Amino acid sequence: MGTTITKEQNGEAAKAAAENVSQRFADAGVTSEVVAHSSGKKYEFVRIRCAPDQWRAIAKHLKHEMGVNHCAMVSGTHYPDGSAERGWEVAYHLHRWPIQNVAAHTMTVHVGEKLTGMDIPMEFEIFVDLPAGDSPSVPSVQDVWEGADWNEKETWDLLGIDFEGHVNMHRVLNPHDSPVGFHPLQRQHKIRYHDFNEMYDDPQGFGRKPVDEGRVK
Repeated sequence: MGTTITKEQNGEAAKAAAENVSQRFADAGVTSEVVAHSSGKKYEFVRIRCAPDQWRAIAKHLKHEMGVNHCAMVSGTHYPDGSAERGWEVAYHLHRWPIQNVAAHTMTVHVGEKLTGMDIPMEFEIFVDLPAGDSPSVPSVQDVWEGADWNEKETWDLLGIDFEGHVNMHRVLNPHDSPVGFHPLQRQHKIRYHDFNEMYDDPQGFGRKPVDEGRVK
């Protein structure tokens, strides 16, 4: 049978985590707030918003001072009509779990209702605003969380956001022979699933039709 924490544990842990980040980074303009999910058990999580040059320091603080040990997802958004300060956005989804690597032939059993302090699981959502332009870039945290490795690759492949310092960046979802500079989730690209006939618009240099062209989607 599984175990879970209580709403009281969740609320106290979220408040403590948000205050921890605020005390450390609020003077630099970093915001940290407690937000509740709108569905399910409506647990609370911590939402942080920062600038690219602050992200590495925040990431290291979350990992080494607050026990955040899991990078679940990285996503990005292109805002071609956004402000000069926010033409792109990167979102990191992180977790703190009490589960750690254990020695062979041993087992640690956690009782959710008895967890305290930083052993209480917590979710973190970090938004990094990037200025408008043709070269969006944010420092990589591949060396902080192993889970960021593949997730940063996906975000670069789809959006073209550069993760500075990432080792071995390459295409993972699009064909390896995709033209340099082609990233389909940038808003200027015309994709067939958005009411266009071709998978890629001709200016991208593909000049070929998908094998399922003509099928109802």
